[in-house]
Amino acid sequence: MTPKAGAAPAKPAAAKADSDTDAPARKVKKVAKPAHDGKHTAEAPTASRRYTPPTARADKLPSPPWVPVLMFVFWGLGMLVIFLSYLSVLPGGSSNWYLLVGLGLILAGIITATQYR
Repeated sequence: MTPKAGAAPAKPAAAKADSDTDAPARKVKKVAKPAHDGKHTAEAPTASRRYTPPTARADKLPSPPWVPVLMFVFWGLGMLVIFLSYLSVLPGGSSNWYLLVGLGLILAGIITATQYR
C-alpha cells in the first residue's frame, strides 16, 4: 500500500539508528534572561553624570558671505569647462581631461556647500 499524500515513507529501524542527520529537530523553548539583579523595573533611565561641555561660539556663527559665492563660482566654472569642452573651443580639442577638471570643479562646489552654515 502506498503512503498518503504528504506523508514521508517509513524507514527501517536499522537505518534510523545509523543516521543522526535524519533525526527530527527538537523544539527548544527559549526563556528570557532576567535583568542584572533579576528585578524588572519600569523606571526611566536617569540623566548621564558625564559633563558635556557647551559648543564653542565659533561653531554657532554663520558662514562668511564669500562661502556661497565660492560655491557658485566652482559650479559655474565646472559647467563652463564641460560645455566648452563639448564645443571643442578649449586648446587640445575635446579631451577627457577637460571633463575631469570640470567635474572636479563641480565637486569642489559641492564640498564648499557642505561647509555653509
